[in-house]
Amino acid sequence: MEERVVGQSPWRIDGIAKVSGRAVFPQDIYLPGMVYGKTVRSKYPHARITKLDVSKAEALPGVLKVFTAKDVPGHNGHGVLHPDIPVFADGKVTSINDALCLVVAKTQDIAEEAALLVEVEYEELPAVFDPREAMKETAPKLRENGNIAYHLKIRKGDVEKGFAQAEVIVEESFKTSMVDQAFLQPEAGVATVDERGHVVIYVATQYPHWDRTEIARALGIPQNRVRVVTTAVGGAFGGREDMTVQIHACLAAMVLKRPVKIVYDRSESFKAHSKRHPMYMDYKVGATRDGKLVALEATIIGDAGAYLSWSPNILRKAAVHATGPYVIHNVKVDSYAVHTNNPFTGAMRGFGAAQPPMAYEAIMDMLAEKLKLHPFTLRWRNAFERGSETATGQILDMSVGLKETMIEAAKHFGWNVAELK
Repeated sequence: MEERVVGQSPWRIDGIAKVSGRAVFPQDIYLPGMVYGKTVRSKYPHARITKLDVSKAEALPGVLKVFTAKDVPGHNGHGVLHPDIPVFADGKVTSINDALCLVVAKTQDIAEEAALLVEVEYEELPAVFDPREAMKETAPKLRENGNIAYHLKIRKGDVEKGFAQAEVIVEESFKTSMVDQAFLQPEAGVATVDERGHVVIYVATQYPHWDRTEIARALGIPQNRVRVVTTAVGGAFGGREDMTVQIHACLAAMVLKRPVKIVYDRSESFKAHSKRHPMYMDYKVGATRDGKLVALEATIIGDAGAYLSWSPNILRKAAVHATGPYVIHNVKVDSYAVHTNNPFTGAMRGFGAAQPPMAYEAIMDMLAEKLKLHPFTLRWRNAFERGSETATGQILDMSVGLKETMIEAAKHFGWNVAELK
């Protein structure tokens, strides 16, 4: 069969437009009569709002309106799995992500000046920033039903019996950090109302169909009156799967009957979108003297931050990948997503599969050292191949190229594969 992709160097479809400057990003769009929005955000991660006075801001010449929670005609929240991210905070803030209000003015400068005139008073509340602390009964409760948003158990074989068979056991704890996608183009959007009375937004997004659903739900209008136009996207890496400017811009455009542009600077971009989940991972792995893995126990705790976003899916994937590409017959994995007052976490490349390898591959090296085996040898003796069964019971009946990949990698290191197997 002729190979038509691998080894070729095809044109990137949007490459010429981007390198020539012809690609249109939301910031590049200017419509007649367009006005500008500036978001005011919380200064505290957990607080009760005792005063929100926008009168001075609205009195500034050039300001058209300041939107708050009371102006949201539909559901005051968004989120694909659970719409718990407030469009505007209503009486309480749970994270410094939280938007308090949106100032809309004739120019960007006026909007920013007016945003400084919004008066907010808070009553600070106890906050929690470590998911392990948030799991305790004594932790501040961020949800009525507790801070644990998700718990997945994976059980295979008999892990106690497996450890009893082990001749070497390694236990270690690992932690990964919160990571920002830091895409090149900060969030921006331009919303308007077309000649049919439909709301249209031009925005760089990964999920135009879900954006449409969530915009319509917040605005209290049918989905067929919302149109989402995806412009050129200056990077996303999962960070645009949750919305930022979309509902704010559409709400303002719908009420004011004028095009509304919102552009975040880098600082606000960092505050507004999701991050990669930090994870705490406690691992215990046992092996026989000849290097066969016999048991693995892992507890993975992911910091979901203040809102759910994609946390159940991401911690589910972390659990499924907790054993790595290795055959282990006795497995016990507990994976949790836990709410804290940190900025909310969500999708990022790897989607939960990126954190566990740091733990299980480090454990493999530690085991190899204890067993006095070459790290390649230990991995080879346990590596998935066609017909292997994963910890979740899946039979891998096709496309298992791990051992072939290991052989090629070993060659590049100059290792004698025949001696190491």
